[in-house]
Amino acid sequence: MKDKIYAISPVFLQELLITIFNWLAYKKRYGGSYRKFRTIFKENRTLFLAQLKATQKERFSVFLKNAKTSSAFYKNYPDVDLSELHQLPILKKEDLRKNIADIFTVPKATGIVSKTGGTTGKSLEVLFTNDNMQERFAMLDDFRNRFGYQLGKKTAWFSGKNLLTDKDIRQNRFWKTDFLYKVRYYSTFHIKDAYLQSYVQDLIKFQPEYLVGFPSSILEIAKFGLKNKIVFPANTVKAIFPTAETLTEEMYEVIESFFKTKMYNQYASSEGAPFIIECSNGNLHLELQSGVFEVLDENNNPTRSGKLVLTSFTTEGTPLIRYDIGDSITLENESKTCSCGNHNPLVKEILGRIDDYIYSPENGKINLGNISNTLKDTEGIIKFQAIQDDLNQIVVKVMKDDKEFSEKVEKQLIQNWRDRIGDQMILDIQYVEDIPTEKSGKFRMVKNNVKHLISEEK
Repeated sequence: MKDKIYAISPVFLQELLITIFNWLAYKKRYGGSYRKFRTIFKENRTLFLAQLKATQKERFSVFLKNAKTSSAFYKNYPDVDLSELHQLPILKKEDLRKNIADIFTVPKATGIVSKTGGTTGKSLEVLFTNDNMQERFAMLDDFRNRFGYQLGKKTAWFSGKNLLTDKDIRQNRFWKTDFLYKVRYYSTFHIKDAYLQSYVQDLIKFQPEYLVGFPSSILEIAKFGLKNKIVFPANTVKAIFPTAETLTEEMYEVIESFFKTKMYNQYASSEGAPFIIECSNGNLHLELQSGVFEVLDENNNPTRSGKLVLTSFTTEGTPLIRYDIGDSITLENESKTCSCGNHNPLVKEILGRIDDYIYSPENGKINLGNISNTLKDTEGIIKFQAIQDDLNQIVVKVMKDDKEFSEKVEKQLIQNWRDRIGDQMILDIQYVEDIPTEKSGKFRMVKNNVKHLISEEK
């Protein structure tokens, strides 16, 4: 009902509704213990490594004890200290999905729900406590504040929010604005050459101090600007904070060149992964205050470059203990230090997954973040894979749980895809018993086999 009301409302009322929604969300995020956490993180910025490790050890002990006490799934876990963490089992994404009800420590009525499709195509819904959510935003804001950001600064946001109407598109208006908090939300569903002129012109007119969101969408805008020799005003954007996707060298080079500013990376997840942040020197740091990072090889032995297994202290509502998140990183040599003042261990590279996309002749590139979000507000979808062998058709293979999947869910799934690819493409949803992994053992959520045709389409 609320979506229908929004769709038929005039723009000023839509933007008022967005502002009200944000105001309610911010009351939860920035209330309670938020300021206490901000003070702690600010004071701890220059802790030495030994102090950070001591804090990590203490927090792990408290976190494990709470999980054993409050979660049916963890109640029989042995008591171990941080040095014995390897004795505990590794939690796979599918284990998390199947046992989620037993893992929860709080009811949905009192927890804060976080829905994520995840870039492996696995549907997840986790719960945070109020304190957990406030601590996570305090840590994220502490990172961004190092580059001058705070709530209320003029910000251009590129995320998976579907806020546009057909009238907006006809009028080349690909954004909606929260005037109270000075945030303009740009659609990431309409990134194609025919529309990019409007994006660039409005960004120049809006003059945001910060850009936040999917880097693949920001990249296309920057490419367009450079290709067409559009000069973005210098000293406008102070910093860019990418989210949800793995960064490439091209992204850094092109985006920073067009917007004439620096991009600062951070790694976390909707499930509640601990943080990895980039400092002013361009180095990535593990944030030991937020959790435990294990880098393991295929035999689950410690290594310098391998899969990332996480224990996150800010997931008390849905405890993540030795969680195989499906990403990989490379640690820097232990002898290397950073002069920025942050003494946390260094990360050489966040490998993540190789980002892919689907191409819609109507809407342009649909990035991995938007594709994974097609699972939002659905249930009973175990895994899916999107395959594009033709410019005008997409095949979506779906593994479903018949106990939870329904016609209503199917309708929502189709609508989610239509919101992204438009109405012109053929959408072929195929229900299958299994979606095999690649020869490497990795699962690809997206297989785009028409990249060679896309330059011709444009």
